[in-house]
Amino acid sequence: MGLSRRTFNALAGTTVLGLALGGSGVGGHAYAAPAPTAGPPRADGRRHAVGFDRYSLLVDGRRLVLWSGEMHPFRLPSPSLWRDVLQKMRAHGYNAVSIYVAWNYHSAAPGHYDFTGIRDLDLFLRMAAETGLYVILRPGPYINAEIDGGGFPGWLTVTEGTARTADPTYLAAVDEWLTRVDAIVARHQYTRGTGTVLLYQIENEYDAFVTDPTGPAYMSHLYKKVRADGIDVPLFHNDKSRNGYWLPGSFDTGGERGRWLYGFDGYPTPSQDPPDWGAFGAGGVKGGATASRETPGFVPEFGGGWFDPWGGVWFQKKGYAESRRTRDAAYERRFYLTNLANGITLHNVYMTFGGTSWGWLPAPVVYTSYDYGAAFDEGRGATAKLVPMHQLGHLLQRVPDFARLERAADLTADGLKVYHLTNPDTGAHVHILRNDATAQVTSTLPVDGVDLPVTVPARDARLLASQLRLGQRTLRYSTAQPMLTLIAGRQEVAVLTGRSGESTVTALECANKPTVTVLDGAAEHTYADGLLRIEAQLDGLTRLSVTGDGPATPLLLLLADDDTSLRLWPHDTPSGTALAHGPHLLRTVTLDGTTAHLTGDTFTAAELEVWPPRGIDQLTWNGKPLATVTSPSGSLRAVRELPGVGAVTLPALTGWRHRAENPEAEPDFDDSRWQKADRTTSFSTTPVPAGQPVLFADDYGFHYGDVWYRGHLTGAADARSVSLAYSTGTQGLLMAWLDGRPLGTHRMPVPDNSTVRKGTWADTATFELPEGTGARVLSVLVRRMQHDQDGMALDTHKAARGLTGVTFDGASPTVSWRIQGAAAADPVRGPQNHGGLHGERAGWHLPGAADGDWTRVTFPRADRRQGVSWYRTTFSLAVPTGTDASVGLVLDDDPARAYRVQLFLNGWNLGQYINDVGPQHTFVLPNGILRTRGANTLALAVLSDGTTESGPGQVRLTLLGAAAGGVPITPVPSPGH
Repeated sequence: MGLSRRTFNALAGTTVLGLALGGSGVGGHAYAAPAPTAGPPRADGRRHAVGFDRYSLLVDGRRLVLWSGEMHPFRLPSPSLWRDVLQKMRAHGYNAVSIYVAWNYHSAAPGHYDFTGIRDLDLFLRMAAETGLYVILRPGPYINAEIDGGGFPGWLTVTEGTARTADPTYLAAVDEWLTRVDAIVARHQYTRGTGTVLLYQIENEYDAFVTDPTGPAYMSHLYKKVRADGIDVPLFHNDKSRNGYWLPGSFDTGGERGRWLYGFDGYPTPSQDPPDWGAFGAGGVKGGATASRETPGFVPEFGGGWFDPWGGVWFQKKGYAESRRTRDAAYERRFYLTNLANGITLHNVYMTFGGTSWGWLPAPVVYTSYDYGAAFDEGRGATAKLVPMHQLGHLLQRVPDFARLERAADLTADGLKVYHLTNPDTGAHVHILRNDATAQVTSTLPVDGVDLPVTVPARDARLLASQLRLGQRTLRYSTAQPMLTLIAGRQEVAVLTGRSGESTVTALECANKPTVTVLDGAAEHTYADGLLRIEAQLDGLTRLSVTGDGPATPLLLLLADDDTSLRLWPHDTPSGTALAHGPHLLRTVTLDGTTAHLTGDTFTAAELEVWPPRGIDQLTWNGKPLATVTSPSGSLRAVRELPGVGAVTLPALTGWRHRAENPEAEPDFDDSRWQKADRTTSFSTTPVPAGQPVLFADDYGFHYGDVWYRGHLTGAADARSVSLAYSTGTQGLLMAWLDGRPLGTHRMPVPDNSTVRKGTWADTATFELPEGTGARVLSVLVRRMQHDQDGMALDTHKAARGLTGVTFDGASPTVSWRIQGAAAADPVRGPQNHGGLHGERAGWHLPGAADGDWTRVTFPRADRRQGVSWYRTTFSLAVPTGTDASVGLVLDDDPARAYRVQLFLNGWNLGQYINDVGPQHTFVLPNGILRTRGANTLALAVLSDGTTESGPGQVRLTLLGAAAGGVPITPVPSPGH
């Protein structure tokens, strides 16, 4: 067979090798070269054109496959750690990050917006550009995201306009938000060369037009507003499913054409067989990429895990470890490869780093952790799920053929579903084989006249390629998956991967009999009829050098098993690409003269070798020079192993001090400065009971956390009982006292599979009243679990929180109500950090609060009391410099004990623990808020219902992970008392 003879042209800084620049194709058919894929973006000061056709995005005329991961800066309240996660994503093959911008996180009141400190959007976008990641920007106004109100600010609950419609009152508030956020985003657009924002989303899973005829007008308003604010990158919306909603032309864009992308979300269950929802799907599938054939296949959200509700009912109380187990690497391969096979070239994994819904950020449905079972866990640790993301991400970035694929002739392999695709420009073929059975399948696939042996594990998939350019050579076929091809120094490097222990066969077209040298590992090779055939079993890293076959540039072929592939790190520099092998993470590579300066992480001692750009003969690692030798494969290899991380010692938490709270329950408590609850009308969707005042917390400006009520009763002597109607969201509770005497506690039920998505969670607590005479005081504490999400655009975020009505049996007393909630928003920590507990208003959660007269106690505690108790201690850490230690706080106790805890570290509310509900017991303490070299203050606010002994039981620190390396940490300001 004649060989393809395309000239490879490597430009300085180009990240794509395998560029076909002319020549003849397989079988003598000429074909054009593919447009080179776009390299890592930078804020380079040059204007860029961002467009698309039906295959992919086009950036400056070059095809781009977007392999993106979702993270939320608001779920990681330490800006230094944003860089850590972004660098990890980039190193593991992602070329984009998708972020929500939460309106409620930035706006405590109308007209007030905070984009400083942990809310510094400008800083995050600069970091993304410095890391070399595109940004998909998603500012709502509604985002869902399992956060309070779906991202709507608390103050929006008391406005007249109907949200997510063309109501002018609502649109005025939206315009105010978008004006502020767009002023930041506009100056970070890739089109301007001042940042890397590539795509911008308006609204989120919006399907209210089904019942609201103003939907198109609403979407049109958002589109025109964003354009008027100077946003000129392509815009899109994410269809809640593959419904075909909001296609190009479905609303007025002011005459602008060709700048709107259709996207749809997908959250399949692991037991589901992946559907054909893309451009190549068969069987008349509605929507998906078939709904918009002139725009590329786009999945703005595809399940990279799933959230867990209170009680852990979806994961059998096993938490996110179970989510990660059921949505593992095999799950990712089955679904993500099916997406690729269906023409999806814009792919965003939700979530890639989930993080923490700290403070009062979480929607009622979820608990504090938003780990999500993602590829990076809540403590920023890499998980085994990264294998397919790492391999596919680097493949799609560095091999341009995957940016334009057409369906090819059907092929079959017994027991497997086979997708056969081809690139019409290059002649490359892609074969995706999927096993939907519960047992491993071994079969054969007919490729180029050869029956290739293939084995696909149960409920798994794999990608094979044939006629694929590897630089100046052509891969005729292989049973290993291509991962990358690049030029490093004076040789081409190609990496193929697969499961450890697999036997592989790889065939390269060679015009002349090559010289093949097995440099490391074991491999057999033969040459006949212009084909070099290599057989090897995947075990670590097998290296072969191929020279003398025609091309002037040698080929280094690396065969890596999955674990080893995770230790291969390509990194682009202005002088070319470096490829490193050995450490657990490569963060950065900068060149200075003949020295390459590398930074990264190691967990244990690790080797380091680097195939650098030309002219580099010296290395440093995390600032320290390394002695190196040149290996037979052309790499610079460190003479000594890189050191692993040293021991990290965490102290026991002792020295606890205790103080009981809730003076608000006492009859002589002075509530004269509290607000009078005497309003008679509300914009809430919850009706105001006839003849009663509005008691809804939001109507009095208390949007987050606990709220207290005190009702002064006149004429209540004959009252036998009181019924307190209240609304809180999942797992809320109410405590009541009469004249300081506990009446009892009422709790919302633990959700189950039928109720976990329920919104309002309203109920009524009825308590018997003791006999009494004269004026009496009814005190009520309501733990609200935040606002409902407004997923159907029915203003459900306006459902009342707090008391909703009060009735008495046996008498009709006159009641004068006063209400108190959170103090003014913390200017550093923000409005979601604290609520209306007495200790929060008194600053007991803050560093420096006076606790010298509090009672000394030890754990476990065994109090039995209805109400609030506080515990405080301090501890110091001395994590060695140069060590990135991720630390968590663990609470353990007998699950029969009914109490809940708010956790405050250095004044930051980092979570809520419910002992008898769970499933969360470990809470991440992010570095920056946590002083890893210094003193820390820990405060626990405990609510107990008095029915059982209350905790805490055991409270301890735990090491979630540690690495030698990390990023520099800037302490997060933590103002004290």
